[in-house]
Amino acid sequence: MGQQSKVDARGFTLLELIVTLLVAAMAVALVAPAIGRSIEGVRTRAEVAGFSATFRHAREQAITTQQPFTVAVNPSSRLQTVTTGDDEVRWTRTFSARLKIEADASVLNVRFEPQGSSSGADFRLSAGGVSYRVTVDAVTGRVKNRRE
Repeated sequence: MGQQSKVDARGFTLLELIVTLLVAAMAVALVAPAIGRSIEGVRTRAEVAGFSATFRHAREQAITTQQPFTVAVNPSSRLQTVTTGDDEVRWTRTFSARLKIEADASVLNVRFEPQGSSSGADFRLSAGGVSYRVTVDAVTGRVKNRRE
């Protein structure tokens, strides 16, 4: 009579593999939308930071060069244009088409004086369900942004 060889069973059963893959698929399905939302938030935050940085840089240049600088925001052409007191365009910055900009009281030009003060402004920027308020203080010329 033949001898039966003992088979040493190692590894996973098919049922264990299916259950493991099902749990992993459910975890990915739950986490993927959260990652997408956080990426959208990071993009919006970066665009708001760039928008604010243009104002801050114009203020610094006005103080450093001792001449007024003006930042003009044009939502339709998606541009921020920085000019000197002589109406010389120093630089322009485009912002993303997904960024919606609303200005309080239709103030779209902010003038920075050599002493550091400004004409002041209040902007609301939104994209992807996330909104930020960018404020330029009239007395100090400081630029602040906060999430709403």
